[in-house]
Parts: sequence; C-alpha cells; structure tokens
Amino acid sequence: MISVLVVDDSVVVRRLIVDALGGAPDIQVVGTAANGLLAQTKIDQLKPDVVTMDIEMPQMNGIEAVRELRKRHALLPVIMFSTLSMSGATATLEALAAGATDYVTKPSNVGSVAESIAAVREQLVPRIQALGGRRRPAAGAPPRGPAPAAGLRPGAAPSRPGPPPPGAARPGAMGPAPARPLAARRGSQGRIDILAIGSSTGGPDALTKVLLELPADLPVPVVITQHMPPVFTKMFADRLDRSAPMKVVEAGDGMELAAGTVYIAPGDRHLVFNRRGTSTLTQLSGAPQENSCRPAVDVMFRSVAGVYGGTAFAAVLTGMGQDGRGGAKVLRDSGAEILAQDEASSVVWGMPGAVVAAGLADEVLPLDRIASALINRVRVGRSPAVAR
Repeated sequence: MISVLVVDDSVVVRRLIVDALGGAPDIQVVGTAANGLLAQTKIDQLKPDVVTMDIEMPQMNGIEAVRELRKRHALLPVIMFSTLSMSGATATLEALAAGATDYVTKPSNVGSVAESIAAVREQLVPRIQALGGRRRPAAGAPPRGPAPAAGLRPGAAPSRPGPPPPGAARPGAMGPAPARPLAARRGSQGRIDILAIGSSTGGPDALTKVLLELPADLPVPVVITQHMPPVFTKMFADRLDRSAPMKVVEAGDGMELAAGTVYIAPGDRHLVFNRRGTSTLTQLSGAPQENSCRPAVDVMFRSVAGVYGGTAFAAVLTGMGQDGRGGAKVLRDSGAEILAQDEASSVVWGMPGAVVAAGLADEVLPLDRIASALINRVRVGRSPAVAR
C-alpha cells in the first residue's frame, strides 16, 4: 500500500484529491495539511511514501515547503499540484528546481465535480504508483553518498537490491552505473546530422543537466519531446535558453532546423519534420495522441527516421510508460543509434527501460555521462577522417 499526504490550503481541493485517490486499491491517503509548514510536521509523523503539494499556500508555499523538505527528506517523492497558466508553469518549474519530483495540473473547464475527480485520478494515480510503488527509505533517514548535483532534482538515492520492472520509480544509486553496450551493430563511426531526445517524468531535470553540457557550437540541431502541457513547454524552453550554451526554443511551424539550436515540441502538438531541398523544416501536428501523449516521442522519432535515417542519434531519458519504444524501433531499422538512460539515474525507468527490454539500445548510460556521449558521437561522426 502506497501512503500519501495531501497538502493544499483549499478544503475543497483536498477533498477532491482524497476522493480521486480513494478508488485506487494500492493507494491510501494517510493525512492532509493546509500549508507547507504543517506538512513538515505531518511528514515526520506519518512518514508517507508520496506527497502531493499545492503551490500557492499561506505561511509556507509549496516551493518553500519543497526546499525545506529536501533538507531532511531528500528521497521523498513530491508531486506538485499546479494550475495550467503562465504563472502556474513558472511556479511549477521553480518547484522542480527546488527538488519536486513531478507535477500534475488542476482540472479546468470541467463540467462537474465527478469529472474533476476523474481528471485528477487520471493524472495522479499512475504517477503515485510509479513513484511510490517501491518503498523508499523512511522519511527523515539521512541521505547516503555524495551531495546532490545542481539541477532540477536533488540527486541520487541509495541503491537497493533487486531491479524494478520498467516503469517503476528508480530505487537510486550509490554512484554512476557502468555503461552497458547492448546491441551495437557497427563501429559507431557514421555521420550524425541530428540528435533526438525523448523524456517524461524526471525529464526537466535530466534535460537541464544534459543541455547545460552541450556546447553552443554543436554542429547539429537537437530536437526534444518532453511530455508537458501547453504554456509549460514555452516557459521551460525560455528557462533553458537563459542557462544553456545552445539556443533553446519552443518549436513552431515552419522553423528551419539549424546547428547549435534546441527545438522543444510544444504542449499538445506532435513535432514532425519535412525536407525542403537541403533544409529540414518543423511541422506541428494535431494528430491523435499516441501512448496517451501529445506531443509523443514515438511520433517525433518516426519522423526523424524518415528524414534523417541512419544519420540520426537518439536518446531516451527518464519517464513513465513506453513512449519512444516504437519510434526507437523505426530509428534502429533505418540505421540510427539509440542511447538509453540507465535505471539507477532515472526517476522512472519506464521509457528507457522499455527500449532496453526490447533490445533497441546500443548503449545504456547514467545521466551524468549522456551529454559527453552525445558530444563525442557527433564529433567522431563528423570528423574529416570519417567517410561521408
């Protein structure tokens, strides 16, 4: 049974979340708190497996509460409850930077309480099951290992025996895991013309860490699908653009892909590509969801395969579910190479785990080695000594 603490200053919202979680047989709400200050005490008393946290609250808001919580409970999953607005997106990204694990958006434009409960249940239950499905060290247990690295999440947890199945929350790691080449088919020397990255839960932190290491003069474009709603993707791109060496933009219709630029798929639109002469242009698609997602990694990967074939290099980072597995198969069949984030450094090893389980990964690396692997592969593939 996964125990949950619900933190929100609204009695109505607390009731809504409790009712939404009430139908899940493996989830139990063990308490509620009206603000972040009260939540600190409740966490010590109740030792929940997962916390849901509102952002705007009196006395101590959600961002302040996460910062304080991380001083004593480094491993406890915290899911922020955000509004689907510009201010909500900004605050959510700040909460992720402070150490929150994931977020959901409050229902809007719904016609009834029952529909609101269903919308919250659809978002929250799978996240709680993924993040709290494997019991973590008791809340308050001192973290082991080195201090967490800078980024959007406070770092790795201690390792635990027995690997979880793909989709389970990462149990943590005492240090970076060694690379595991799985199905490399060639000498990894061919030309690379594009990097394609897919991610979901834990992705904002993982992408930030990777993009901060990619140089401004990277000679290829980078395209990214991160599962995020509208507004959030624009705010995320703007935030990365201010800190990353490369230029980072939310992709729009008809943009010409350029070296040294990162293009992030906008919320609620698939990102695909068309060749026009020697140029590649972005196209936004409102086609149906795939894997319950729009944007979907599978859609972007298939399009990259169709335009770039074996000159693409793809990476699948932390995330729930299996989005990216089907697209990775198409990429592999076209001759492209696939890199997957390892289990220990993933918040949830669903997406990369599905790629690995399907035998589609050429290499599996911890997060702190992915950027250098991407850089080295591009440089090797575009060196004068390599046949074009």
